[in-house]
Amino acid sequence: MRALATAPQYNNSRFYRGRAAGGIPLHTDEAFAEMRIAGRIAAETLDFITPHVQPGVTTEYLDRLVQEFMLDHGGIPATIGYRGYRHASCISVNHVATHGIPGPKVLADGDILNIDVTPMHNGWHGDTSRMYVAGTPSVKAQKLIDATFEAMWAAIRLVRPGARIGDLGAAQENTALAHRCSVVTDFCGHGVGQMFHTSPEVAFHGTPGTGPILEPGMFFTIEPMVNAGRPDVKVLPDGWTTVTRDRSLSAQFEHTVAVTETGYEIFTLSPAGLDRPRWS
Repeated sequence: MRALATAPQYNNSRFYRGRAAGGIPLHTDEAFAEMRIAGRIAAETLDFITPHVQPGVTTEYLDRLVQEFMLDHGGIPATIGYRGYRHASCISVNHVATHGIPGPKVLADGDILNIDVTPMHNGWHGDTSRMYVAGTPSVKAQKLIDATFEAMWAAIRLVRPGARIGDLGAAQENTALAHRCSVVTDFCGHGVGQMFHTSPEVAFHGTPGTGPILEPGMFFTIEPMVNAGRPDVKVLPDGWTTVTRDRSLSAQFEHTVAVTETGYEIFTLSPAGLDRPRWS
């Protein structure tokens, strides 16, 4: 979430081979190589924090560990300094849908939380988030987490040249609805690369066959926010923390993906196979 000091040079043939309709950047093989590094640091950060998510720890403690790990492994927390944000991660607990600010909150048994990180390496952003569980989750929480993970993958599996952004949104929403959940409509996935947020917007809902056509070289996030109750959310006075209006549980998963000549590549897959939480 941090703004770069200088805008990327989209006419730099090393990294960009042009723009698609809507100004969506199309990247070269060299850009893919850079994003693989940034994405791996992001994924390794979330792998590292997994055993530390336990009842009794605070979210600010987890954020401090995240920051130390990124810096020790070649990443700069892109969120620090972005629009005044002061932390290396967003940690959203229970009914917080997104942009939870790390602080003195102590995790209790059964709490679910999303940890969202974006390390920057060599000017490139690896953006990813996962759900975690402190202790043992409720059955409702388990079902919500599973539905959200499936919604993300339903969209990822559709990524290929010729598909449309609306296809991805429809897949996310339909999967959530099939699990009797709802998707947040106030936020969306986004293009990413040398810019933290750029085109295209990748909504969690949509109509098949609509929106920009996917082309090889596009980079963007797929990150459904799914609520156990109604889709409505509100931003708290701190300007960041976004909660469900009905205080229902909310969950999110996020990967940074690229459109390839034959399908997709995920830059932020867990090297340790920890892409989703496990429980007994």
